[in-house]
This record gives sequence, structure tokens and C-alpha cells, in this order.
Amino acid sequence: MPDTSHLPNREPTIRVAAMPSDANYTGDIFGGWLMGQVDIAGSIPAVHRAKGRVATVAVNSFVFKQPIFVGDIVSFYAKILKVGRTSVTVDVEVFVQRNPAKPECVKVTEATLTYVAVGEDRKPRPLPNEE
Repeated sequence: MPDTSHLPNREPTIRVAAMPSDANYTGDIFGGWLMGQVDIAGSIPAVHRAKGRVATVAVNSFVFKQPIFVGDIVSFYAKILKVGRTSVTVDVEVFVQRNPAKPECVKVTEATLTYVAVGEDRKPRPLPNEE
């Protein structure tokens, strides 16, 4: 039974339509495509907190709960969970909206990623103080 839900009551970090080029021959979206989109979504709040470049250092967890299909509207919601000296841990939840004739909203993925702030030399740097 799908996890039928409503979208969170906040703006998504990113939203994209799942396209045929993102799918296998049966119309299911590739897990690798989804992982890349989750990494992009997670990096956005990390970059803002770091006030500059970050690098993904860990995918702490990644759960594929339901498949994504061609034509689904995929919404990614990212929020900071933890801030360290040089790192930012981000939670990303992914929902799809499908079937415009009989609208359905399904939570399809949950992930937690860690990013490290890096300087021009691409070495870890301390996060700036929050203002």
C-alpha cells in the first residue's frame, strides 16, 4: 500500500518532472537519477549554511520507499539536521504527485547526507558563524 500523503507545508527545495530519459524500459525512474537529485537538493541548504562550496562526504541513509514513474512530479524537501565544525548533515524527503485525473501524493524516498565545507584548496574549512 503506498504511503499516501500530502506535501509538506513548505516550499520544496527543488521540484522536477520525471522524464522518459530518466527511466528504464518499463517506465520506472532509475535509482541513480533519484540519488543524484537528492544530492543536489541536500547540497542547497548545506551551501547556504557553509556560505560557499561543499562536498558530499557521506550518504548516511537512503531508503527507496516507492517507485517513481515517468510523468510524476517529484518534490524534494531538504532541511539541516545537524551542524558540526566543518560539516552539515541534511535530511531530504521526496514526494511525488501523480495521476492528475485522480490526484495522488506519495512519499517515495527518505535520505540523510553529510556535506563538508571546503575552501578554494578543496580542503575542509570551518563553517562560518551564523548571522
